[in-house]
Amino acid sequence: MKKIVYIIYALLPFFISCEDQLDTKNLYQKDLNSFYSSPKDIDEAMNAVYSALYVDGVFSEEHCAANLMDDCMLGGGGPDDVSAKNVDGFKDPSEDTYKSLWVETYNGVYRANAIIEAAQSKDFSSYFKTKEETDYFLNSTLGEAYFMRGFLMYRAARFFGGMPIIPTTGADRKVPRASFTETFSFIAESFLKAIEHLPRIKGVDLPLDDYGHANLWVAKAYLARTYLFYTGYMTNIEGTATNEIPLAEGSLTKAQVVKELEDVRDNSGYELTPDYRNLWPYTYVNENAKKFDANYDPAKPPLPWADKLGLKWVGQDGPKSTIGTGNKEVMFALRFGLANWTIGQKYNNRIPLFFGIRGNTMVPFGEGWGWGTIHTAFYDSWANGDLRKEASVINLAKKNPDEGTSNWQSSKGDQETGLVNRKYTTLQHSGKDGVKGIFYYLYNMNNGDPMQLWAAQDFYYLRFSDIYLMHSELTETADGINKVRARVGLPAVAYSLDVLKNERKYEFAFEGLRWFDLVRWGDVAKADKNYFATEIQVNNSGNVGKYTVAYRPETKGLVTIPESEIRLSNGVYTQNPGW
Repeated sequence: MKKIVYIIYALLPFFISCEDQLDTKNLYQKDLNSFYSSPKDIDEAMNAVYSALYVDGVFSEEHCAANLMDDCMLGGGGPDDVSAKNVDGFKDPSEDTYKSLWVETYNGVYRANAIIEAAQSKDFSSYFKTKEETDYFLNSTLGEAYFMRGFLMYRAARFFGGMPIIPTTGADRKVPRASFTETFSFIAESFLKAIEHLPRIKGVDLPLDDYGHANLWVAKAYLARTYLFYTGYMTNIEGTATNEIPLAEGSLTKAQVVKELEDVRDNSGYELTPDYRNLWPYTYVNENAKKFDANYDPAKPPLPWADKLGLKWVGQDGPKSTIGTGNKEVMFALRFGLANWTIGQKYNNRIPLFFGIRGNTMVPFGEGWGWGTIHTAFYDSWANGDLRKEASVINLAKKNPDEGTSNWQSSKGDQETGLVNRKYTTLQHSGKDGVKGIFYYLYNMNNGDPMQLWAAQDFYYLRFSDIYLMHSELTETADGINKVRARVGLPAVAYSLDVLKNERKYEFAFEGLRWFDLVRWGDVAKADKNYFATEIQVNNSGNVGKYTVAYRPETKGLVTIPESEIRLSNGVYTQNPGW
């Protein structure tokens, strides 16, 4: 199995995005003119674009901040974890809470622009035998670079709103923030250019070594996500009803987006994993223990619940994964795998650690910092007959021996509800080095740290189920909803927007999408459409307390622009409303 992570230590000196450094030859005699001159250069440069997906600050991780801000998760943690509680409560923990997201966005955009310019201006034909091979290389390169430029901007703009637009390496970098419309127009046009260039190869036919890279179908899906977020935000937050995204020439319409989604649905080769539970690595902990624990007892697997259900993980390396049965549902993911204290935690998935069970180390569910405890009103709203409920949530209060939670001890953290997420949490089992993380053994992550650097679980950006649900939302039909419901044994329903909203809430629980859905629907400010103002009882490190959150509509669903960036701009950048 090849674990792909986009890190290239040797090239970091000349992938710094500062113009004056890129204009000066470095120790390796590489600059914008001398580099980007061979397919190998382009491949290395593209890896550097993907490396901008990784951020230093944990709140710049979209799946951390978005989960904390949504209405289904609480801040949690211990008494000292004030920052998590502040993000959850719509307070800015510090002036640069989200700086890493801002900085890495523009690092990646600059690198993508450099690749686009090189592919358009340099002759690579000498490296290929035929014109067809050269054209394939150029189109693939341009498509992927345009996609990543759009994706990085999309990821950031959902948090920050209007962003400075830097369309070329030579563009003025001291421009003001563009409007929300101008920003999403730039994003949509980047995705459209990606769709124009990316080769039409089924996602399930792509080689293992290419898994984790964007492709045509991912670009089409993100065009739809961009359309839905922009039109929803403008209509429901800004109060300017719209059903299209203005482009430099014409506009992006609903009909065009639906057509692209139907192409993905019908021709990409992606499909729903038959058993929803097999998407998540807890279904592999028994199999992993068999391989690495010489004393493994088949009668006492680490997770009897999964063993009795016959669950088998599909893996996280795509359809051709050498671990698991093959994952045909996940279309795009943030790959994790490397970690040590020299490079920090950014290449290690911090969510299982930060959102893991606080103050308890059990098998197979290990210890974490206890952020993101689950709202009891949300949990109670979820039908017990929906298998996604148990697949997504660990009810610690049950102390179920089949789940390894019989020894759980409460009162270890704040805003404790006895409910934690099952999708992204610390997993561990016995082996030759004792009880260690599942990925410690699976990927030989012997980095000297007992628990903080062994979470190599990928974060799923996009699953095929969202193709169905976006299509239902855009066409106001129930076909897609019912495909998703049938997978988990639920009966068919008629379409309504509320039905669609509930389906998304449960299908994508704790996957970082709920917050953005609440914002684009305008439900973030409607007490009857969210759980923010629903008071619940919590355990605050042994003391009974009450929990509610007061969403601040004056923020318009946006977070703070890093104050240090505003100062560096000498006032060119303006702060978001409400901050």
